[in-house]
Amino acid sequence: MKFQPRCTECLLSRVGYEAGLVLDDPGAVERVRRAATAMLAARKDDPEVPASVLASAVHRCAYDLIGVDDPYRDLKKQNSRDALHAAEKVAPALHTFRDYVTAAVIGNTFDYGVQSHQVTSDFLSFFGEEFPKGLAVDDTDRILPLCRDVVYFTDNCGEIVFDRLLLRYLKTRGAKVTVVVRGAPILNDATMEDALALGLDTVVDRVTATTCGERELGVNLSLIPDDVADALGRCSLVIAKGMANYEALTEYDDLPPTAFLMAVKCETIAQIVGVPKGSKVAVLRD
Repeated sequence: MKFQPRCTECLLSRVGYEAGLVLDDPGAVERVRRAATAMLAARKDDPEVPASVLASAVHRCAYDLIGVDDPYRDLKKQNSRDALHAAEKVAPALHTFRDYVTAAVIGNTFDYGVQSHQVTSDFLSFFGEEFPKGLAVDDTDRILPLCRDVVYFTDNCGEIVFDRLLLRYLKTRGAKVTVVVRGAPILNDATMEDALALGLDTVVDRVTATTCGERELGVNLSLIPDDVADALGRCSLVIAKGMANYEALTEYDDLPPTAFLMAVKCETIAQIVGVPKGSKVAVLRD
């Protein structure tokens, strides 16, 4: 997906949000936002730059000025605690592939700084309200037969607790699974540290990262390590969680069949997918 004009304020609001997590001085927060605005203005009219690549550059600029490697660290820990509590309660009610996918998509709502999207303070109650609504786009019947050799790109912390439930289900069905987390902290996305803390390495065949240490949103195929390239070359299905992975991977035409599992939190992606903002979807692109 290419950067859209309406993406500008959403991106800059995230910059302000992450700066405010660390910096107590409103003037310092505003200086970070101005620097990000200047970088964005210099690059956003390049029609060849995907939205995820441009957003990554802006966030790298902001992180350098904030001076903290992971401004979301405390929020990520709280997300994991909330998600673990909720998952323990709801897991016994999950039985089918559709159930596990729906739970994983509801987990994708752990996403901070997105304009007009608020992370709930009571995730267990929120889950109970959202789960019966199901998926606005439900391609799970087409996705499941492809789950033989899966490359699974994660998104947020907290969310990966529900990913773990889905991953365990896939393993019980004999799937080979490679999980790919972010190569460095960016937003509240899950990194190798977060995945290992949750024990994902004991659930799936391999846990690896999208980059060799670069701070990058989504999946930039020019930065992926060799093991990820090898996994993509042999897999039967890619599962991609969240909007950043959607923005990035829809730029490529030569991927294996790809299932996008996400809560749609912005009008741009809602229009592209053809659903109302706030919808939860499991879309197969094959």
